[in-house]
Amino acid sequence: MNTSISPLELAQEIIDGRRITRDDDLNYFLTCDLDELCEGADRIREHYVGDKVDLCSIINGRSGRCPEDCKYCAQSAHHHTDCEIYDFLPEEQILEACRMNESEGVDRFSIVTAGKALTGAEFDKAIHAYETMHKECKIDLCASMGFLTAEQLHRLHEAGVTSYHHNIETSRRNFPNICTTHTYDMKIDTLKMVKAEGMWACSGGIIGMGETWEDRLDMAVSLAEIGVDSIPINALMPIKGTPLEDLEQLTEPEILRTIAFFRYINPKADIRLAAGRALLKNDGERAFKAGASATITGNMLTTVACATIRSDKRMLE
Repeated sequence: MNTSISPLELAQEIIDGRRITRDDDLNYFLTCDLDELCEGADRIREHYVGDKVDLCSIINGRSGRCPEDCKYCAQSAHHHTDCEIYDFLPEEQILEACRMNESEGVDRFSIVTAGKALTGAEFDKAIHAYETMHKECKIDLCASMGFLTAEQLHRLHEAGVTSYHHNIETSRRNFPNICTTHTYDMKIDTLKMVKAEGMWACSGGIIGMGETWEDRLDMAVSLAEIGVDSIPINALMPIKGTPLEDLEQLTEPEILRTIAFFRYINPKADIRLAAGRALLKNDGERAFKAGASATITGNMLTTVACATIRSDKRMLE
């Protein structure tokens, strides 16, 4: 990569069809001017994605007792947190949340479940809930249920689910520092099955878990190589009782630089603000001028969720 080029010139090259790969000098993104980088990212976003901000909302369909040891997670059985524990929610509760989100103008609704994979009777319940939502609501449906088989993904697709969420969390190099009970390659294989099924692939990760800037760049390139459609970027909010509870929180400039270079490397994807928006001023207003084009909104089924969705829409307007 020509390091004498300005971020705005590079943005124009990307708009003209250039793509960033592993062979480029990715350190460029760490040293260039942040304001220019953000402005360039905003131009790329405008060109490829437009001004529509994709709003998605989630419901925690099954909580706690997860056998995996992901160091950031409150729901892992390996950690001692105050996380709620319950089995798969009643369908009516899920439907109520779906209807509320649709009535508030949210674009996409997802059931998220703790655990390595949703299987057996609980998976069947999820399928039935999706079939009902697909019949009764017009909102797009997404799922996040761990390491599913190709057959399970096909069943979800048939039930009306159009996108599947499965974060790679971090770089290949750093992954074993974060989780030892499953592998990075298992994550990549799952995403390839999602793409093969013809569903939208949603995958991103968490920054601020002690990784290097190079790890963040590697994650951005890995997602581009898979052709991921939506990239949630979470900034770690350390949770008491997890191994990462004492990590320092990221600064706004660090988060903005990350969002911006993710846009340069994944020009057509939805770059989605997820956890950690509280670390940004005015709920991340500047991030939407630095490449972000989507966000998770609301917060499960409460009147607070309605307020959050409405305040998000006001800020975005």
